[in-house]
Amino acid sequence: MNVAVLDFGKTNSKLFVFGKDGRILDERRTQPKWARQGGFSVLDEAALHGWAFGAVADAVENHGVEGVMVSGHGCTFALVDDKALTHPILDYEQEPPAEIAARIDRRIPDFGETFSPRLPLGFNYGRHMLWLQEVDPDAFAAAKWILGYPQYWSWRLGGRPVCEVSYLGCHSHLWAPRKRDFSSLVDAEGWRGQMPAFERAGAVIGEQRFGGAGRAPVAIHNGVHDSNAALHAYRRQELGPLTVVSTGTWVVVLNPDCPLEALDRERDMLVNVDVDGGPVPTIRFMGGREFAAISDGWQGPIPHRSIQQAIDAGLMALPSFAAGGPMPDRPGRLAGRTPDAGERAAVALLYVALMIDLCLDLIHSNNTVIVDGGLNTGGLLAGLLAQLRPGQGFLQGASLEGSATGAAALAFESVGRDFAAEPPEPVQATRFGGLAGYRDAWRDLIAGHGAAAKAAGGAR
Repeated sequence: MNVAVLDFGKTNSKLFVFGKDGRILDERRTQPKWARQGGFSVLDEAALHGWAFGAVADAVENHGVEGVMVSGHGCTFALVDDKALTHPILDYEQEPPAEIAARIDRRIPDFGETFSPRLPLGFNYGRHMLWLQEVDPDAFAAAKWILGYPQYWSWRLGGRPVCEVSYLGCHSHLWAPRKRDFSSLVDAEGWRGQMPAFERAGAVIGEQRFGGAGRAPVAIHNGVHDSNAALHAYRRQELGPLTVVSTGTWVVVLNPDCPLEALDRERDMLVNVDVDGGPVPTIRFMGGREFAAISDGWQGPIPHRSIQQAIDAGLMALPSFAAGGPMPDRPGRLAGRTPDAGERAAVALLYVALMIDLCLDLIHSNNTVIVDGGLNTGGLLAGLLAQLRPGQGFLQGASLEGSATGAAALAFESVGRDFAAEPPEPVQATRFGGLAGYRDAWRDLIAGHGAAAKAAGGAR
């Protein structure tokens, strides 16, 4: 059995073909396109669907794929009738107009109910649902179903409409983790009737023929939230207590052992929900987006000498370079002399490492840490973290595609098939001179920046 996984990220969308031994047999990539329509930034759904359907058809033709699974980024919903969208899918990176925000924000449930902090833009998609309902109530009235983003694609490819708990529980304002039920917002707005029945991530929810008429139908599996798929990829290997650091556009740090009482709503700390409905304390920041901004779009390996030069010269990036994160409402800036291109890339990676190090403290992580995803290309990010935290064990994914691997595992498991993903590998700590002192200086600067910002606010 081979399975195709469509991994829909905010910046890059990918298709991977997995064999039962966990190896990736083939892959394809594209970038989602967003356009202005009706006062919103919306997804070019037709273009992404055309790419996805073609990529799956080729995977069926070339690799005998028997199932299609979806992994998707958070914060995104779709309104559909029996056949199509009733409104284009919203880009989550847009803020409602101030007068609308003032009205809808009064209706958002308390953090103690949803464990979903109030965040800017569309980082809580229940807030975007309220916005769209105000602007285009007919789109809601015409919608038979409200679907999470992975569930939309599972439906679009031939499955039936379903809900899935890891997606609904992902900073949406729509889920109450302690009750394991929809939040009060869903009932207050009358949306419960538009929420289809739940199925577990990976469950077969339909079938579709791809390619020639003589081909057997392919199973369509219920999709999953990407970071929770990465968590599942490692939990299923029975590695003991662990924290997963999933990196991409977002860096998402998940520690199931953190007490819920430790979550600080002001620092982008929240509860995710795993594929079985259990609460997963989480902290995150837009690490991939910030790396690109700080490094000026650097591609490829970062020379070790550039990292040592940046440490020796005290070149630093101070948060934040994107919305949200544990230090919001601060303008990101570079400290020190003007770096050359390699040093700037080094500063960007050091920034991501220091932010993850801070997040691990805030999320009470003292168990084994697994570093996963595209920012750990070459293992350098994991090595920096292992040097910064010598008392803690570090592993790294055998591939960079933990989200897609976890999604594939869910598909195989749902039909009773074995899936033997490679175990994560031990991390070799880097040995950069002065890294601990660099971290201490960085933390002193961000603490001082926070105090200065508070003082400036009080002076006004």
